[in-house]
Amino acid sequence: MRLSFYLSLIVFIILTGCASNKKSASTIIDPVFSKEEINLILSGDPDQPMRVLLITNPKDSIILRSKSTDLVVRKNDQLLQKFTKRLYQTVRDSATRGVGIAAPQVGILKKIIWIQRFDKENKPFEVYYNPRITKYSNLKQDVLEGCLSIPDVRETTHDRSYAVLLEYDDPKGNHKCEMIEAFTAVIFQHEIDHLNGILFTDHLNQEVKKSIKHKLE
Repeated sequence: MRLSFYLSLIVFIILTGCASNKKSASTIIDPVFSKEEINLILSGDPDQPMRVLLITNPKDSIILRSKSTDLVVRKNDQLLQKFTKRLYQTVRDSATRGVGIAAPQVGILKKIIWIQRFDKENKPFEVYYNPRITKYSNLKQDVLEGCLSIPDVRETTHDRSYAVLLEYDDPKGNHKCEMIEAFTAVIFQHEIDHLNGILFTDHLNQEVKKSIKHKLE
């Protein structure tokens, strides 16, 4: 079963190139931060963590439930660079300490995430701009999840795909695609959900609804 799964993924990657799906620069919204977002980014030094928004706070929840927008990645964009550094400091801060974070979790509605790559040597953190998942494997995995924006809640989800095909822009603005597997794939699914206003608890709610429906039938 596992062999056939990997073979199907290889065929899938060969047949599904990401270059043709890349948006042209003219179709992507220019990364103009709002006045509020600029003030938020400039409120601290590059090495200073930002406040993590909590779903238990009504004002925070509005942002956490909003969708983020694409951005053009420019190497000389100092504001974007500063925000990227502050977002990293936030996920690595001892008060939060997560394996991933998305920009909306600190009040910035732009498609930026930091991910700890458990599938790479030394488990490095890497930043991804405009990430999106274009394919999900049918094979699922059970994973114990938590969230920096949902304090004191850890539950097992059952609908995360084992492998995903990811498209994104790197810090130099290069468009790339990559297949991600196992636990790291779950982190990407979790953080990209944040960019669409989705929380991991939404998956739990869906599972409960499906279970109730199945019992009624």
